[in-house]
Amino acid sequence: MNPSMPISITAELQPYQAEALAQLCKRIGWSDCRSNASNDDEAYRMMDAIAKLQRALAESGFAPR
Repeated sequence: MNPSMPISITAELQPYQAEALAQLCKRIGWSDCRSNASNDDEAYRMMDAIAKLQRALAESGFAPR
């Protein structure tokens, strides 16, 4: 796998699952990622990925306030 080549991920979720995932993306923060990462760089990559997932959920109509 080429680490610089983007990939696309598709998942079918029930609306309640999408809403719950959107809530998780909203609530997860730096300290959560850092405590599960091996270093700061990995934690930043996690936060970036969560932000992209959050945007995709928002574009599908799941953007919690």
